[in-house]
Amino acid sequence: MPSPCPAKVLIGALAILVAAPGAPARPTPAAAQASAYLPLDDPDLAAIEHLIARGAVADPSPMVRPFTRADAVRVLERADTTAPRDAAIVRRLLARLRDPDAELWWRADGEAGGQGFSHARRDPLHPAGPDGVRPYAELGLQAKADKLLLATRAALEPRIVKDPDWPGRRDLTVATRQLDAYLSAQFRWARIYYGQMDRNWGATGFPGISLSDYGYGRPALELELVTRDVQLRAIAAQLGDERDSTGAVVHRYHFAHRLGLRLSDRLHLGLWEATILAGASRNFEDRYRNPLSVAYLAQTIGLGDRGNVMLGLDLDWRVRRRTTLQLQLALDDLTYQDRGAPDRNPDRWALAAVATGPLGGGAAWRVGYTRATSLAFRAFNPFESFVDLGVGIGRGFADNDQATAVVTFPVAASWLVSPELTLLRQGEGRLTAPYPAGEERGRTPQIFIGTVERTYRAAVGLAGRQGPLAVRADAGFHHVVNHGHVAGRTDNQFVGRIELTLGLSRQGALQ
Repeated sequence: MPSPCPAKVLIGALAILVAAPGAPARPTPAAAQASAYLPLDDPDLAAIEHLIARGAVADPSPMVRPFTRADAVRVLERADTTAPRDAAIVRRLLARLRDPDAELWWRADGEAGGQGFSHARRDPLHPAGPDGVRPYAELGLQAKADKLLLATRAALEPRIVKDPDWPGRRDLTVATRQLDAYLSAQFRWARIYYGQMDRNWGATGFPGISLSDYGYGRPALELELVTRDVQLRAIAAQLGDERDSTGAVVHRYHFAHRLGLRLSDRLHLGLWEATILAGASRNFEDRYRNPLSVAYLAQTIGLGDRGNVMLGLDLDWRVRRRTTLQLQLALDDLTYQDRGAPDRNPDRWALAAVATGPLGGGAAWRVGYTRATSLAFRAFNPFESFVDLGVGIGRGFADNDQATAVVTFPVAASWLVSPELTLLRQGEGRLTAPYPAGEERGRTPQIFIGTVERTYRAAVGLAGRQGPLAVRADAGFHHVVNHGHVAGRTDNQFVGRIELTLGLSRQGALQ
């Protein structure tokens, strides 16, 4: 039987929540009203991440991004402002992020400027595409009615037609894309979301292993049940159709859910899984999008192999008063039988570990390491790989490891400067490459297929706002050994991008 459409699911869930006995019958304070999500590309988020790294502000949703503006205001109002630089940043952010008290209001935000880039791809560690200077503009609209929020943000961005990760048309001179577009109903303990925005589930500074903003956003239906100590999130999305060798259309779906537990003020644990379903006549069956069902037990062991399931563990631990450790571990496949067989299947897994803390009176430090094995995110059935239209849903590349050290320090409370040192080791494995068969699979190394390319990166980033001016930029020098996976070939590259805009914002009450 065909699965119900997301709109019907959303409407039904809204009706249940609105009619719930615990729903307040009178207007609630602004803090309990709907609030827009803070986009991952907003310079204000970089400032909040800096305060979190310093231990001056509690993380409103550890290892889950984005969070709402109201969530940001809540933790900023409780910030430790002992350090004068932290206090100045907190005051500026609160002035920008507090929503009006009105139950009915609207906001319009517009920005216009330009982008300059050495390579059109957004990933600085895997640069690709031509350089250029292009115009850039975006327009965002929001409307709130108590617990309902509508938001849309679109951009004029000609750069995207040169980006090899862009899944849309490439024959345009004037190219646009939808950055955000969603309806959100937010109640005391529950939130329902339908639409499109960028997300990242993972350690700070790295793309999430199973879900990230590496690629471009896709529409999804999401449910959040949020209390102080327990958070349950589930997200369901239809991926782009593909065709098999016979020409039949293959339907593909992505479902992920995460149980977050606050074990103490200093320790948060997250358990999650993500599933890819695919088939020429496949529907998004209800059994596979149950947020309370463990898909690995229900389908891989119970019904047989009906999809590709990835299991994950997140840990966010404030080790000391202002030092935090984050760990994300994901297991896609583990061979526990016949490990010595000539056609054995290499284990598929990935991990990320990040530590952060304060440095002096205003700076913060972050060090991190991540690894993804050679066949991570791929599957025997190519349509069950963790990709959408050829681009990773979580990571954009596997068969690599990376070590990064970053220092962030504020300048005049409005700007954040971020020097960075990174070493990336990249094998020849690719997410879209066919899964090896037979003894070739047995000969595939756990990590680093073929010649390993090594990139030594020294860079500096800049993000911030001052009045109408917003800047997002980074510039780096890359020393690449075995460039292009050719042994002995060395290359030195400048890799950088800048986005500079002037903006205008207006808001008012709705009648």
